[in-house]
Amino acid sequence: MARIESLSILTTDTGKEYLAELYGKVIENVQKALVSADMKNTDLSGDPTAGTVEAKRFANATSANYGTARKAGKGSQIKAKAVTVSIDNDKEIVEEMEEKDVKLYGVDGVLDRRAANHVLRMAAELDKEFFKAADAEAVKVTVATGATVEDELETVIQEAENTANDFVDGVPRSMMRLVTSTAYYGKIRNNLDKMSRANVDTAAEEFYAWHGVEVKSCTHLPAGCDYLLMVDGAVAQPVMASTYTAEKIPLSEATAVSLFYHFGTKVVTPDLIFKKKGAE
Repeated sequence: MARIESLSILTTDTGKEYLAELYGKVIENVQKALVSADMKNTDLSGDPTAGTVEAKRFANATSANYGTARKAGKGSQIKAKAVTVSIDNDKEIVEEMEEKDVKLYGVDGVLDRRAANHVLRMAAELDKEFFKAADAEAVKVTVATGATVEDELETVIQEAENTANDFVDGVPRSMMRLVTSTAYYGKIRNNLDKMSRANVDTAAEEFYAWHGVEVKSCTHLPAGCDYLLMVDGAVAQPVMASTYTAEKIPLSEATAVSLFYHFGTKVVTPDLIFKKKGAE
């Protein structure tokens, strides 16, 4: 069979893909599920198109003796801490494909497939930036040397559980998320499998929760980070994405598919993100 060399679809830095040898088949892109999507702080105000938005964190109310407000003629001022999130990352994904390539590929909807992949890659980048920011500002918890998996996790969880300051008076485990590397997730999984009465199906990949805390495996944690224990809303990540476009390249038969997006990532509650000390 004669080889027809691709005009624009490259598979390696040194050579081009031979379309006629694909016989109309394509290997779909594979990507592990994203984790941060439903963990982001969405209580934001302001106009994103102006370049910044703001997250406000309100302090807990405090009681006073009866009659205090009447005597003072006013109540206590509501205390709030504002965190400004700059939308300062401007990104694009632009790919082009010759009409000849589209026809020779013999695959229906190849441009749609590329468009779908672009969205996935954008989401993966947001995932990585989200956890990078969380890792950089996490509270470092001292864990006893040689601690077992169960003791280590309980130490970190209880550190979060007992958080107390102007804004927090203890954290219920139902509000926590434990996001782990694949290696540490496997370590927890193995630990559960060894328990004589583990209420877990050892054939299943997921175990969903550890002592009341939701657990997720993630491939987007920073290098060297075993896990992050977080409360939902600890990180804000506003995103603006332009309408997805596919357009003809002038004076050619090529079509470009392009995605332009802008985002910012900022930790709103650094006191509600935890990792073990020494995990840098």
